[in-house]
Amino acid sequence: IGVGLVGFGLFFILFGMLLYFDSVLLAFGNILFLSGLVFIIGFRRTFTFFFQRPKMKGTSFFLGGVLIVLMRWPLLGMLLEAYGFITLFRSFFPVVFGFFGSLVNIPLLSKLLQKVGDSSSMV
Repeated sequence: IGVGLVGFGLFFILFGMLLYFDSVLLAFGNILFLSGLVFIIGFRRTFTFFFQRPKMKGTSFFLGGVLIVLMRWPLLGMLLEAYGFITLFRSFFPVVFGFFGSLVNIPLLSKLLQKVGDSSSMV
């Protein structure tokens, strides 16, 4: 249930941004994303993750952005959320980039990437 809620939340956030920052879609996406996070890791762990002393700046920007989106100022809210997200999850980015770098070692993907890289199209 949690992964589905997070997936739908990200879908609605991206769809809301594609539709020129539609505040209803963005707000719905934020609510789904946060509730999915609670379903995945639990209420106590979510609370302790967001309200750790070193992460309070990121949490305040992220949750403040969610609140501003809910108050129908989507562009400002999404900018604050993006800054808060980057500040909160800064320590996870090297892990994610390392994972994407290891995808090259998968045989099927390496052949596909080799073909794409070898194309000599001038278009």
